[in-house]
Amino acid sequence: MCFPRIMADDGFASGSTQIAPRPGRALGTNYWRLWVSSGLSNLADGIIKIALPLVAIQFTRSPTLIAGLTAAVTLPWLFFALPAGALADRLDRRRAMLGANGVRALLIAVLGLVALVDVGSIWVLYAAALGLGIAETMYDTSAQSILPQVVRPDLLPRANGRLYAAELTANDFVGPPLAGFLVATGVAIALSAPAALWGVAVVALVFVRGSFRIERSQRTTMRTDIAEGLRFLGRHQLLRTFAVMTGLFNLATSATLAVFVLYAVGESSAMRLSEQAFGMLLATIAGGSLFGSFVAEWIGRVLGRARALAFSILCGAMLVGIPAATANPFVIGAGFFIGGIGIVAWNVIVVSLRQRITPNRLLGRVNSGYRLVAWGTRPLGALAGGLLAQLFGLQTTFAITALVVLTMLGGMAIATDGRIDAAEREAA
Repeated sequence: MCFPRIMADDGFASGSTQIAPRPGRALGTNYWRLWVSSGLSNLADGIIKIALPLVAIQFTRSPTLIAGLTAAVTLPWLFFALPAGALADRLDRRRAMLGANGVRALLIAVLGLVALVDVGSIWVLYAAALGLGIAETMYDTSAQSILPQVVRPDLLPRANGRLYAAELTANDFVGPPLAGFLVATGVAIALSAPAALWGVAVVALVFVRGSFRIERSQRTTMRTDIAEGLRFLGRHQLLRTFAVMTGLFNLATSATLAVFVLYAVGESSAMRLSEQAFGMLLATIAGGSLFGSFVAEWIGRVLGRARALAFSILCGAMLVGIPAATANPFVIGAGFFIGGIGIVAWNVIVVSLRQRITPNRLLGRVNSGYRLVAWGTRPLGALAGGLLAQLFGLQTTFAITALVVLTMLGGMAIATDGRIDAAEREAA
């Protein structure tokens, strides 16, 4: 939590009404309430991201249509990210998160009702996926922007690590196998569970105390606000480089995961896994992520942040590329586990740095501009994965995506420890 008297040197939001933190290394009550809400919200996300394609293959086995479902969920990062960032800097960030989760709960409840009366189709799933993606854009932008208002700057790596532990464990470890079991029980049940979880997440977020609106000295237009955030991002070489590198990684992972269900599930697939086994295999990514969330700070300290990021890139290449070499679920699971470690190490280092060096009044807009580049590639990757799989086959697609991830190593010529340290000194 932040101090009651907001100091400009701390990078906290002026005008926020917050509670003084406990002394020492404590993250504070508000942080843990946010942590609980985020964990529940991500558990719902984890169920949905597996349930939707498992429901979709009941309507079609087309790689293009299956990949298009992932594209529909991620498309709002291309078209709504910048307005979401401007809104996160205008609205109370906690209330924006409450509204986004309420919308997601309502959408999935309606989709569950549609499934219950048996009038669903692949196009109904597409419409729901698009709505969920818009709400996710608003929630995630506000959630990442609120954290520097909740904990001190020196605690951000620890706070991000613990938050990623909850988010990734729920989203990738508990959610996927649970989704497999729920879909096997019934589509309506599989869709009702995340709606309930988002509802409980809203309740937990209600108890986060304080105001998280950034006070503004003058009235401006949305267009002016967005342009100011983009100028800051565009002029900052380090942030700009990280955005492009993350975009390449998300392009590759989206291409792989959008069609991986076809490689893994069903008698005609290479791996011949059941829905439950498929969910458990994807959960190994979260197993590595959970482990990584506790060692990411240590990895950055021992290797240095630049070498830790290079290590993360190699882990990511293993994650997307290993299915090109084998259909053995145990080998793929091991690669997924190592890849999960790398993902969290990258996120903890890069996100904490971005939160430290960006003025809080601009953080929503910088986050959204960053994610426009970094996450806007996800729908493009999903579509590319479907097209590549259709033309060249699944294993060739996985090999290509591994090469794409390895091109990120070129960005390490800019993302050196010296430049990272200099950016933090300049911000201070």
